[in-house]
Amino acid sequence: MCGLRFPCKPLKDAMSARSLNWLKFGGLVALAFALGLLFAGLLNLPHASDAQEPGRQAIAPVQAPSIPEAKPLEQLSQAFAAVADVVTPSVVYIQSQRTERNAGRRLPPGMEQFFGRPLRQQPQVERGSGSGFIVSTDGYILTNNHVIANSDRVTVRLRDNRQFTARLVGTDPNTDVAVLKIDATGLKPVALGNSDDERIGEWVLAIGNPLGEGLTFTVTSGIISAKGRALNALLPEGTGISDFIQTDAAINPGNSGGPLVNVKGEVIGINSAIASETGFYSGYGFAIPINLVKNVMNQLITTGTVHRAALGVGIRDASREDAAYVGMNEIRGVLVSTITEDNSPAAKAGIEPGDVIISLDGKPVDRVGQLQQEVGFRKPGDVVKVEVARKGGVRKTFDVRLEALPDSDLASAPSDTSADDGGDSAGSTAPAATMNLLGISVQSVTPALAQQLGVPRTTRGVMVTDIAPGGPAYDLNLVTPAQGHGAADIIETVEGKPVRTDAELRAALKSAGAGHIVTLGIQRVFAQGKPNHFVERVRLGEP
Repeated sequence: MCGLRFPCKPLKDAMSARSLNWLKFGGLVALAFALGLLFAGLLNLPHASDAQEPGRQAIAPVQAPSIPEAKPLEQLSQAFAAVADVVTPSVVYIQSQRTERNAGRRLPPGMEQFFGRPLRQQPQVERGSGSGFIVSTDGYILTNNHVIANSDRVTVRLRDNRQFTARLVGTDPNTDVAVLKIDATGLKPVALGNSDDERIGEWVLAIGNPLGEGLTFTVTSGIISAKGRALNALLPEGTGISDFIQTDAAINPGNSGGPLVNVKGEVIGINSAIASETGFYSGYGFAIPINLVKNVMNQLITTGTVHRAALGVGIRDASREDAAYVGMNEIRGVLVSTITEDNSPAAKAGIEPGDVIISLDGKPVDRVGQLQQEVGFRKPGDVVKVEVARKGGVRKTFDVRLEALPDSDLASAPSDTSADDGGDSAGSTAPAATMNLLGISVQSVTPALAQQLGVPRTTRGVMVTDIAPGGPAYDLNLVTPAQGHGAADIIETVEGKPVRTDAELRAALKSAGAGHIVTLGIQRVFAQGKPNHFVERVRLGEP
């Protein structure tokens, strides 16, 4: 308000001053913004994102490259997936349970007043798990014997989560095979292949339930690493199969009983064992060949037990010396190391210790496991043609009528020439003679020594008293009394000719000549138990 003390200015001048002030203020703001951008550039602060900037577009997807060389791998991958889709519904998860009931504990005298009733321990329940697979639409299931052994209750869970209590049809501990049965509908059985046709290097899948509940219905892949593996040290006691399929498909505890499958979707084996220092997969898994399993399975289903036939011989895989001795250029076949009984089927037919079995009914025999399967699951009374090779390339064929084998033994099981533990054995009573050609020391068996050894006083031969490390006989299956096994080996023949003294042994070896292969006839005597006769072949060293 204009007055004496505040003289009024013209309106035009007042508006000009106000505009000037706003212009100054705007200039300061613009200067501050410019300085801010300058500092942001110097400090490398982040700029606005693409989403904040108009006109930008999302990154376009990149098309997969065309790699013609990778087509086979793509097809293999699709094949694996297809096989898994087909076979996995046939795989089952098996849970076993065993209850151990303990009797009530007796109280110490005078303590009854403190307890109203006897103390009782709670039942101990042991649980285990494994795998299996369906082999028929009416509910038959294959698995390992060791998965369900001694179980009170076995439960089977299917891929669709249905669960059933299984009935045990039968087991065969010798081959570690068991057959279960469930009452269910809508089951999808697997196809069983021919394990003999599978080759080393072919792709396979292992399907099962490794490590239990958390990893059910797991699929792993690998190849067949080897065939004909003998795994006596890895198997449950009493198992005698020596023809396992080896694979590098990952197999762990819980995979036992599950299928090993080829790329055609056929089961070629039952996964059963691993070789590992930790108990978990380390690259070596083993499966029972399905051809052996089928025979066992059918007998268990039809008769409830497994009957086997036998040749009545003790056998082992032929060695390099065995093959050379009988004139074979390749190392294969099965050596007859002993005849189990004088009237065994093989003995009656004319087969002798030292023969190398090379074929059965015209089918080549390469290893012990093959012969076990070919003979063991024939019927007692069947006649088979056994071709053997003998010294100098002689070939002979014998008709052998098979006999029943006790259920506790495997067909044509390898001869047990290992030393049994027992009491003290006879010691040396005469000077030992060193045999450079064999790398052993021996002592003549006199009537007095025979009596100490527990054999007839008429027994003659030379007892092995020492084996030179690294000598020709060092890798043979020989034992001496000094080893403390309660056993002793007596060399009775060289090339079928009796040797009664160390001098006769030396003469027989010298006659054969350094570098030649000879057959030793040996009797193993035990402090307790029946003597065992077998043969060993050795290439002689330098005199």
